[in-house]
Amino acid sequence: MTYNDNRTAPGRLSVAVLGAGLIGIDLMAKIIRSDRLDLGLVAGRDQATSGLRQAAQLGVPVATGGVQSLVDVERPFDVVFDATSAAAHVEHVEKLSPLGTVVIDLTPSRNGRMIFPTVNREDISAHRDLSMVSCGGQAAVPVLRAIAQAHRVDYVEVVTTAATLSIGRGTRLNLDEYVETTQEAVRLFTGVPDVKAILNISPARPPATFRVAMSLLGEDLTTDSLRSVVAGAAAEVRSFAKGFEVKACSANDGRGFVAVEVTSSGDRIPRYAGNLDIINSAALLVAESYAADRLPIAGVVNS
Repeated sequence: MTYNDNRTAPGRLSVAVLGAGLIGIDLMAKIIRSDRLDLGLVAGRDQATSGLRQAAQLGVPVATGGVQSLVDVERPFDVVFDATSAAAHVEHVEKLSPLGTVVIDLTPSRNGRMIFPTVNREDISAHRDLSMVSCGGQAAVPVLRAIAQAHRVDYVEVVTTAATLSIGRGTRLNLDEYVETTQEAVRLFTGVPDVKAILNISPARPPATFRVAMSLLGEDLTTDSLRSVVAGAAAEVRSFAKGFEVKACSANDGRGFVAVEVTSSGDRIPRYAGNLDIINSAALLVAESYAADRLPIAGVVNS
């Protein structure tokens, strides 16, 4: 197979998307606009799926051999976005890592280094398996970490609500992994041991906008102090996910509450699907940051 042979322009990295569901197709649209990445292949399992048809219509090479399609190329991809399932991700990393490929994981597998672009960007180039955790995690952790750095926090509850039409098959198969991975990320990046994560899939019509509600118990929580640190964290997230907006922020008698909503930028998904937009925008920023770190040799990483 020669999908990406000689396709990568100087100063750019060759990338592929593994998985042609809702996440994969929105990601494809974002990568096409990047000035640091060249999209060489979208790999799925079934030529008849909507995602592969959309990719082919845009002129992107497609394959139906799954991860093997990425292994069989003559020149390995610099970066692969894994938008399949948590169970499959471990096998994908095992097959791609020996090729020198960096894998950005959009499943809740908990297999690689958890990355939040505004929190631990410095970890990106030190790891080959980069976990984007979950959409709820990407929305909540930067805010909760900022609060935990300014206050003593004893308990955190994160309730994520996403429209059912924005939840693809892969996510539905990984609901338990989604909750467990989100909880672990909040614990790891805030230092708060007592954490609960809940995911609501809303059937409402019109579809509900992606929303993350965070409840906290702690000391010295005031509305003014919360607003200050939350505004700073939100501005950083909004630098790459422009639809990120704080909808509520208050505190009273040791109890704090913050709610954020994320709307999509509308690539190939509706505006309410901010869950897809924020995790894909974060993954794109991670890949571009990796490319920037490699710029002196970008485009020849695997040559």
